[in-house]
Amino acid sequence: QVQLVESGGGLVQSGGSLRVSCAASGLSLDIYAIGWFRQAPGKEREGVGCISSDGSTYYGDSVKGRFTISRDTAKNTVYLQMNSLKPEDTAVYYCATQCSLVAGDSAYSEYYGMDYWGKGTPVSVSS
Repeated sequence: QVQLVESGGGLVQSGGSLRVSCAASGLSLDIYAIGWFRQAPGKEREGVGCISSDGSTYYGDSVKGRFTISRDTAKNTVYLQMNSLKPEDTAVYYCATQCSLVAGDSAYSEYYGMDYWGKGTPVSVSS
């Protein structure tokens, strides 16, 4: 059974850093992409970034240059390193077995028929 569990969220000051994790079970990161999404109160869910099965990474416009996605295949865990955080980054962050984001004039997505989501971890950035 596939399970995704996020952790590491919390409260941080503007300009600070935070790393959230997504521990995956029941699937191999060498085969499936993992996407990071966020949803702020009253706003639509937004694709933040994606790490493909080959390790390639993709980022949405709002976080490019500040956020970095990595993975540890031995631990089957994906990380989202968030630097230079802004109050507008405040949201619940989710990982999922799919990717969907907007980068420049293009949209990027990966979906292989697996629709699993974690329960999310909250990130709050104070000004």
